Amino acid sequence: MRLMSGFAEIRLSQKDGSPPHTVVAARPPGESGVSIANVRFDRAACISAASRRHLIFLQTSARVPIECRMDGRVSRHQADTGSLAICPAEIEASAETAEIEAIIGLLLIAVDPAQLALAAAEDAAVDARLDIRMSGRDPGLLAIAQRLAAESGSGYPNGSLYWSEMTNCLLGRLVQCHSSTPGIPVRGRLGHHALQRIRDHILANLAEPIEVDDLAALAGRSAFHFSRVFSRSVGMTPYRYVIHLRLQAALDRIRERRMSLAEIAADTGFSDQSHMSRWIRRVHGIAPSALS
Repeated sequence: MRLMSGFAEIRLSQKDGSPPHTVVAARPPGESGVSIANVRFDRAACISAASRRHLIFLQTSARVPIECRMDGRVSRHQADTGSLAICPAEIEASAETAEIEAIIGLLLIAVDPAQLALAAAEDAAVDARLDIRMSGRDPGLLAIAQRLAAESGSGYPNGSLYWSEMTNCLLGRLVQCHSSTPGIPVRGRLGHHALQRIRDHILANLAEPIEVDDLAALAGRSAFHFSRVFSRSVGMTPYRYVIHLRLQAALDRIRERRMSLAEIAADTGFSDQSHMSRWIRRVHGIAPSALS
């Protein structure tokens, strides 16, 4: 079986080769970069993947012996409720459980590497890389995943901004607890201090035109080289990062309800209210009028 909505590169089957029962695999709103599926296997589970996304596996039921393989490593252990495995993008992985007289439940989470890179950059960990984990536990991560699964399974009753906030919590947890940073700076990456200068400059000039040449000068690089290094470090182009910060500021102002949407658009550097609205719908899956 191949799941949709971020899971197309994962193959899942039960002991007899039939597909498992997918409880939740809905398409999330906006561009959070995080998808979740709640899957149940009858008696045994077989999983294989080589995904362009980071994959997180959290067991939700049934103690069972399992064999995991990732990047040439092998782990054989007992997995039970809350057991965790993490497979970074582009890593081949597989897992097979023993057969038991019970249902095996898993939460599968797919994360866009670009979104994790952005979360790492905003957490002062530009060079952070997700660690391989074939066993372990993280109750905090499990709690966030369970809330996301409940939200997805109920049709997103709390709205797309709640989903975005919860996925930001998940990304932050992955950066803080399941990533590592090299001891020396990585060549071809933007340093933390350079990124902070760029961020401060953008926030101080939100209402003004912001050119890539100006940002490149802050980093001491040519515009062409800067754009490549920035995208590699932050997970998005300089232009999209400017939009990202403008959207954050616009949403804060909309929640304050002190300015009209047209005034907010002008104050945060969008060409007009329609331009701001299109970006909010695209990224967060909601109309600005629903927030004011």
